Amino acid sequence: MKQFAETKIQKDFDGWNMRKKSLDCYKKKIYFRKSEIWWCALGVNIGFEQDGKNENFERPVLVLRKINRHLAFIIPLSSKIKNHPYYYRYDYDGKYFSAILFQSRVVSTKRFLRRLGVMEKINFYGIIEALIRFIKDN
Repeated sequence: MKQFAETKIQKDFDGWNMRKKSLDCYKKKIYFRKSEIWWCALGVNIGFEQDGKNENFERPVLVLRKINRHLAFIIPLSSKIKNHPYYYRYDYDGKYFSAILFQSRVVSTKRFLRRLGVMEKINFYGIIEALIRFIKDN
């Protein structure tokens, strides 16, 4: 069996576990809609899955679809620009960002920390089309 190289960065799984426990107890209702951008506690994940940052283990995400009041289909966003078909470059407030297409997933709204804004329709639907192409091509 092939051995994987160990990562040099030590991940804070214990800190994320404590934060995750407090998020699970969160009772406040979150009101959200598709095309909104939220800071979301994505946590510390395994391998090359997208991690959150800072003490809240957070990163910005785009709400692609509201499944119900407890679940949302999201796509993580990044300030790093990559010229790759698995990323979609867009502009927001005069700066460029990337939507990380291959890291899209369903999350509990208990992970939503604070609303950042709403994505322009042209960018939102561009991301949707890029995600559809990504799914069809693979």
